Amino acid sequence: MLLRIAFLSLWQHRRRTGVLMTALALVTALMVVMLGIGEGMNRALVESSTTLMSGHVNVAGFFKVTAGQAAPVVTHAAAVNDAIHQAVPELIYVASRGRGFAKVISETGSVLSPLSGIDIGREVGLQKALKLKEGSLEALGRPGTIMLFEDQAATLDVRVGDALTVSAPTLRGSNNTVDVTVVAVVRNMGMLSQFTCFLNEVTLRQLYQLKDDTTGALQVYLPSSNLDEVKRVEARLRTALTAAGFALMDEDPRAFFFKFENVTREPWVGQRLDLTNWHDEVSFVAWTVDLVSALSFGLGVVLLLVIGVGIVIVMWISIRERTREIGTLRAIGMQRTGVLLMFVTEGFLLGLFSTVLGGTLGVLVSVGLTQAHLALPLGVQFVLLSDTLVVLPSLKWVAWTVGFITTAVTAISLFPSFIAARLEPVSAMQHAG
Repeated sequence: MLLRIAFLSLWQHRRRTGVLMTALALVTALMVVMLGIGEGMNRALVESSTTLMSGHVNVAGFFKVTAGQAAPVVTHAAAVNDAIHQAVPELIYVASRGRGFAKVISETGSVLSPLSGIDIGREVGLQKALKLKEGSLEALGRPGTIMLFEDQAATLDVRVGDALTVSAPTLRGSNNTVDVTVVAVVRNMGMLSQFTCFLNEVTLRQLYQLKDDTTGALQVYLPSSNLDEVKRVEARLRTALTAAGFALMDEDPRAFFFKFENVTREPWVGQRLDLTNWHDEVSFVAWTVDLVSALSFGLGVVLLLVIGVGIVIVMWISIRERTREIGTLRAIGMQRTGVLLMFVTEGFLLGLFSTVLGGTLGVLVSVGLTQAHLALPLGVQFVLLSDTLVVLPSLKWVAWTVGFITTAVTAISLFPSFIAARLEPVSAMQHAG
């Protein structure tokens, strides 16, 4: 009965109900789209980070020739790789990545860039994720080759077939250079693609004068169904590597280049392994995802508060118009609790209908924006971590938004409902307004 009365009341005043529903639906749609952008950022962050600079779990480390000189290398990589496979039998594959930082020089310019030395034949995920613009990824299997992202190629003013020189200090403190040929230019992958370029792994070892059994990190890739187990896999690897006789660094959830200062201050020498997961390696940009989600929530709350004032005013007007009706209902036996529930139910239905409509609209807009593949300016790419706009409104976020706004509207309707419930039957029935 309460639902029927509430629905008929909303229908009787459908003009103002429509205005309120439109406003609430637009707020819901906006929040769904904004949270979808945050989800898209998170998806792009996982994809780009696990493609460009990290596995789901990483076994890296530092080697110190002296107490004050550290290099991001892993010695005896084959033995470490064997221990990883024994401890994590469910892994898909392990990628060996050399790490470095060098000056890349062309005839017209130069850039300072982190380097990744790779064996492209074993990089299953990398080959699937990169979108080739020109050249050949398979050619990166030859020594003396380099792959660039399109913005890097534009900065250096080079194309496939052009020569570059890479210069970097070795572990012994002297500078070394290698000449490389550009064999592939690939599409940008958001912000993180601005900070790395890929060399043939043999070439990177030649640059730093490292042995063949040396790498920068062993990146462990897990099945998609196991991604929630990343922390457990990391803990399992830590136990297994310690038992295998490898010295490990203390747990430090930061990217490896933030650890140099601490490592060089510590008095040990030799090899120590460092375990991280993908989120640790991109923690310096992961805050942008949390920021967008927080801004989405904050914007939705502000708009909801503004609309909430309108809801209170409209319900107050409704109570004034229906004062004699309330008095009649009270006179025939409806208790104050019944009157209160009648108006709260009205607010609940208003919120539910509006948010379901707004959630549906938000999903449709999100799908349309994603399918449009809208190109983003470089500055926006740095924030959204993608070169195109990706909006992914998950069912969880849509349900959460609908539930949150419906609950808020119902709570807002409590104040005028209490006023209606306190009306005295006799004075309410005598009301002439």
